[in-house]
Amino acid sequence: MNKTFFMRSTGLLVAGLLIGGCDMDSGKIDLSDNKARPLAEMVVQAPCLDNNPQRNAYFGDFHVHTSYSSDGWLFGVRTTPQDAYRYAFGGELLLAPNDASNTVGTRPVRIDRPLDFMAVTDHAEYFAEQRFCADETLPEYQSDYCLEYRQGYGRDMQQMIRILSPMPWRDVAQCGEDGARCKEVAGAVWQDTVQAAEDWNDTSENCERTTFIAYEYSSVRLGSNLHRNVIFRNSIVPPNPISYIEATRATELWQHLDKDCLSSETGCDVFAIPHNSNISNGRMFAVDYPGTSSLEEQRAQAALRIKVEPLIEIMQHKGDSECRNGLPNVIGAVDELCDFEAFENFAFQTTVMFGEVGECYEGPFADSIPHLGPNCLSKSSYIRTALVEGLKEEARLGVNPFKFGLSASTDTHNGLGGGVNERTFPGHLGIADDTVEERTAWSSDVAGNASNNPGGLIGVWAEENSREAIFKASKRKEVFGTSGPRIQPRLFAGWDYSTSLCDDPDMLSKAYQQGVPMGGDLPARGSASAPVFIASALADAGTADLPGTPLQRLQMVKGWVDDKGVTNEKVFDIAGDANNGASVNLENCTRSGSGFVQLCTVWQDPEFDPSRRAVYYLRAVENPSCRYTAWQCASLPEGQRPADCSRPEVRKAIQERAWSSPIWYTPAN
Repeated sequence: MNKTFFMRSTGLLVAGLLIGGCDMDSGKIDLSDNKARPLAEMVVQAPCLDNNPQRNAYFGDFHVHTSYSSDGWLFGVRTTPQDAYRYAFGGELLLAPNDASNTVGTRPVRIDRPLDFMAVTDHAEYFAEQRFCADETLPEYQSDYCLEYRQGYGRDMQQMIRILSPMPWRDVAQCGEDGARCKEVAGAVWQDTVQAAEDWNDTSENCERTTFIAYEYSSVRLGSNLHRNVIFRNSIVPPNPISYIEATRATELWQHLDKDCLSSETGCDVFAIPHNSNISNGRMFAVDYPGTSSLEEQRAQAALRIKVEPLIEIMQHKGDSECRNGLPNVIGAVDELCDFEAFENFAFQTTVMFGEVGECYEGPFADSIPHLGPNCLSKSSYIRTALVEGLKEEARLGVNPFKFGLSASTDTHNGLGGGVNERTFPGHLGIADDTVEERTAWSSDVAGNASNNPGGLIGVWAEENSREAIFKASKRKEVFGTSGPRIQPRLFAGWDYSTSLCDDPDMLSKAYQQGVPMGGDLPARGSASAPVFIASALADAGTADLPGTPLQRLQMVKGWVDDKGVTNEKVFDIAGDANNGASVNLENCTRSGSGFVQLCTVWQDPEFDPSRRAVYYLRAVENPSCRYTAWQCASLPEGQRPADCSRPEVRKAIQERAWSSPIWYTPAN
């Protein structure tokens, strides 16, 4: 297969489509009758033997692609949803390169530690078209469209045209003018996805594994990544997933999910998780209410957004979306940990469309198109500033559209949910990164290059490992994200916590009784002069083959808006030791220096202003350790290492971390 990578051409494709235009309406799937219904037998969950009222930490992945995603298939991925669940819960999976038939992988892999829960989230766009071209029993298999499709590789030019056009379209010859054939086959692919989740969900009292029916909505409006993963509570789901082709704005997705699921009175429940705001060109958190003409309509749209999207993905294989230093109209000291896995630094260098790297769009159509990309480093691309912007919108509207809990996942396209071990990372994108040379490359010609990372995990604090408990924890935002390790952060806030609570054997029960956990709102102000936080984290113990890395410190991140309406942020070191001298030898990945297995502190904001809204979240940071690039370069004799192993751009060290969901403070009046 030709491994030429087409990332550099993306901007020109978008420009050409903007100029040329075409009829995008034909062949689209009709979703007018897409009301949720049971797509699998409803199985009653037995009460779990392990049920903890103080809640356990469970780790999972809500962002996993298989060969059912057209881009995965084009990169040689042949993993199915059934295979992905088998891997996540401890079984073997075969990765590309494939055998002579190009249908079965030849590289066996296993997860180092099984997950507690997972969802396969394949791109809903082109479910039908991918099945037409991969299933030789279907009549469409020999069509011109499919013959061309099977000749493609990776982000094939023709597929890029479809995905990146302002109004994505379907092939009428395949789908029919009314889209009925694509609706039928896409529905069958969706049914396969549903069945795989049902087959692997453990409803016995052992509750060893939990799965969720899910998919990805993949909007790339005008070069901006505005993707969402859509997670359902049970097997009552719409008969067809809502894709970007049928709903070209996020607002349309929210409306569909509300109408077809949340407000359908069928027992359907759902939430969506946006991701990769770091490459959204400022669009993900733009204060923009399309289609509204009044304050009331804006308020209603903001309320719908947060109803559908209670969580945000802060970390995955295309980088960290937490924060960025040096952004205009953001006041705060330099945060040295904001340069973590900055994928956009690489991506924007290879997708310049009009203007220079680092500048927002100022080229043709600037006056007529609300375009911010595809190389815009805006504060509206980062979660920390969005959390503060939400405070401002809440003061204006009475609703905070950015009141997100924080999660993380992998975005693997190999079906490797939870495959985040830096030491053994086998790649995330089929034949694009099936070798050490490719995984450590610093080149846009290699899709799975060193600008990527293994991705993260979502953690939840739930009573038990069941769909109901994990879904409820997600909706109430008692969730956290990690960059991969199984760090367990906890954050509570109240007004009257004892300063000795960390040493109290009843800490958790008192923390819940006297305050709120992560994801909550501080209750009405008590007698204390400032809110009191209980912040703790337990380090990842690791495995026998690779013990976990100790914690270095806990940090409290605070955001607020000043009198001029400017975003303010501050990071407080609240426990541990930032100057502990810990380091890692990048030649053999041995670690040195002291650290902490567990950290806990009771902290009170020394700069609290009771008249201002504020948002707080916890960041738990490990000592330095080896990034996957260091492990893989060091695994080869020095004379056999890829040339890019010596490039300074290929980062070798990493400080893994975890982020709690925020806690919000609102003045009484």
